[in-house]
Amino acid sequence: MITNSAGRAEPSMRAERRWPMAAAVTIAGLLFELLPADFQMFPDQSFVYPVFLAVFLVVLIAGDPGRIDRQRRWLRITTGLMIATITLVTAVQAVRLVVGILTDASFDSAGQLLAIGGIIWVSNVIAYALWFWDLDGGGAAARAAGDSTVPRAFVFPEHSLPDLVPAGWYPQFVDYVALSFNTALAFSPTDVSAIRPWAKVMMISESATSLALGALVIAYAVNIL
Repeated sequence: MITNSAGRAEPSMRAERRWPMAAAVTIAGLLFELLPADFQMFPDQSFVYPVFLAVFLVVLIAGDPGRIDRQRRWLRITTGLMIATITLVTAVQAVRLVVGILTDASFDSAGQLLAIGGIIWVSNVIAYALWFWDLDGGGAAARAAGDSTVPRAFVFPEHSLPDLVPAGWYPQFVDYVALSFNTALAFSPTDVSAIRPWAKVMMISESATSLALGALVIAYAVNIL
């Protein structure tokens, strides 16, 4: 069964809870506050970004409370805008860090540089995890409903091991966090295969970004020592 007349997933395909995604977005907002002002997008109004994220979450929770099971266009658009905001802010932070390193900016210590790099790296992992989660198979609600209108972009190990997972298994947010983390850390695919061109391009971009950040930050930190 796909969806009932109200647009909700049938009980046989239980939709995932929203709190893991909400927790990741909240962490992204908190990490932003930990950065020095020079690396924040709004140094004089640092509260703006976390407030924007909070507003996005409130709208999403109000529009689809509990489990993510409503396939509504405006919910998808709101989710996309929220993820795009996180991506833009993280990209600005990464560019400022790279420019700072290349122009011999002053850092208090190697530890501070590593902390800044780590915060931006984690934020980047969260941003890519959110994109993978939102775009794969038409989004969380579509996957929960078994909607095959949008083909899936990733093949997880569980897809080939039906005897080891619950009936009706489908990837949820934690699976995409693991995918994003492994891609950023290993600079290559691990146990999950990308089978759509956009997914392959996004994994390449995440690996390249992670490699560039890691190499520059570690090298400059060693130089400071």
